[in-house]
Amino acid sequence: MLNKFSDYIYYMPNQDENDRPTLGLVSGEQYSLIVDCGNSTQHAKDFLNEIKKLNVPPIKYVVITHAHWDHFLGMNEFDATIIVNSQTNKLLNVWQSYKFDDSSLQTYKQSKLMGDKCIEIIQTEIPNRNQFKLNAPHIIFEKTLTLDLGNKLCVLEKINSTHSDDATIIYVPDEKVIFLGDCVYGTTKNSLFHYKKSLLLPMIEDVQKYNAEAFLLGHESICDMEEMTTFWRDLRAASKAVNSSSLEDALESFNLENNRTPNDDELFFIKAFVNDYIIQSL
Repeated sequence: MLNKFSDYIYYMPNQDENDRPTLGLVSGEQYSLIVDCGNSTQHAKDFLNEIKKLNVPPIKYVVITHAHWDHFLGMNEFDATIIVNSQTNKLLNVWQSYKFDDSSLQTYKQSKLMGDKCIEIIQTEIPNRNQFKLNAPHIIFEKTLTLDLGNKLCVLEKINSTHSDDATIIYVPDEKVIFLGDCVYGTTKNSLFHYKKSLLLPMIEDVQKYNAEAFLLGHESICDMEEMTTFWRDLRAASKAVNSSSLEDALESFNLENNRTPNDDELFFIKAFVNDYIIQSL
């Protein structure tokens, strides 16, 4: 089922139990645009079946927010122009060489190219996978790209991100809606979840320069301005407190700066920024 944001924007909410991220639909007077392709053939088909129930213009564009498997493995189901930034394209080039039979999947698992959940979804939700080959994108952009769907503009930009090196956001100016994908999340390396402190403020600046009032995230669905303001505040406060790989020092710094102990979200972020220092020292 799709959720309606406005007459021109719908989205399929994330389903974290199946590693399904939020998928978006933006419609203009002539064309429609899809944000992210889904984590499998089945995810994409489910989304397209829901779109068929709407009276919207034909899908002309599909934008992939970044090259993590759960956002692009459904791309072959879309008869549309696939758009990615140049860094995402480089990463997808690797996936285009992959085979998806059981033997190949086990090889990728052993070499840590694919995780258990990714392989499980591929095995259960991509039919005829022995012959499956990921399609190539059609349009590659460097920094920004503006698309006109017919009296409905979509602004694409590759931005700084604490989650990946290839994040694309999609802003719809007259709706004041921005699709963020996973760009505001942290990431995992060496089994440590961490936030890249050096990219935090540049990322926030990249997002806040747009006059958005609603924020669609890959694994949160939709947030309003108040929720995002709180999110940014907690991230900034946590980042400011961390200047080394010592959690004890970070907590002491936070307490001195704020005259209180961190709340649960702030503590989570503090630990993630500490992990960033640990990873840098490895």
